Amino acid sequence: MAASDDQKWAEIDQQFDRDEGPFDIDEVDLDADDVKRIDLGALVVTPFEGMQLRLQVDQSKTTVQSVLALDGSSGMEVAVFAGPSRTSNVPEIREEILAAASKDAGTAELAEGPFGVEIRRSQPQVDADGRKVTHVTRTWLVHGPGWVLRGVLFGLAATQPNNEEATIALTECFGNMVVRRGQAPAVPGSLIPLTIPKTQRQ
Repeated sequence: MAASDDQKWAEIDQQFDRDEGPFDIDEVDLDADDVKRIDLGALVVTPFEGMQLRLQVDQSKTTVQSVLALDGSSGMEVAVFAGPSRTSNVPEIREEILAAASKDAGTAELAEGPFGVEIRRSQPQVDADGRKVTHVTRTWLVHGPGWVLRGVLFGLAATQPNNEEATIALTECFGNMVVRRGQAPAVPGSLIPLTIPKTQRQ
């Protein structure tokens, strides 16, 4: 990217703050209202009407890696990663995603989104029937104290980023998320596992 582009994205990064979320657990009082939230340990989700929630687990089925929030024709995969406590490594993460897209014969570009700079990516894939398709996503990255929250949108919210009706529920859901990072040491960039809600445990 040109230096002028780098400055543009840096300015957008600086202008964005988390006054309207996502939040750190120390910034909110979850007991101040009667809203029924879904507690996933490192992440607390406020559901929206009609939302379907699915947990993505690892192969051993012991670690919840991410959560899927589904809204009809759109969806969002959310994961929490360790991050630097004071500085932000989000620009470096974006560069890694852009490089990966190019390496995999896809395309990716930066754009201004509701949470600062977002990544809009198109990736060639082969579906279950062997047909070549293009997978389109939007990625939101937000840095908090010691954490990075990543949301990857797909479906109509990704293919039509200016379609407010398709995006508004997922935008509000992401903005209302609360990260409970914990005090355990972790290398920046490493996944912070989630936990299964007590109501879903056997």
